[in-house]
Amino acid sequence: MKKMLVILVVGGLIAFGAALNYHFILVDGDIKVLKKTDLTLDKTFVDARGTKKLKVYLDPSLVRAGVKDLLRDAVQ
Repeated sequence: MKKMLVILVVGGLIAFGAALNYHFILVDGDIKVLKKTDLTLDKTFVDARGTKKLKVYLDPSLVRAGVKDLLRDAVQ
């Protein structure tokens, strides 16, 4: 039981750290990972399918992180 608790705590810390450090962007059939410029939980999971790509291109935090290059590579 003690081992399971340690595994859950460590797994939770890893997931929280990933949420603070990366944007997970859902594009048309794939998930792209982009390093954040700030340690926040804002815009951790972003939907960029279809017409929502324009909102992603105009979001300042995503632009600073380099989403334009990432999505340009995804389209080609």
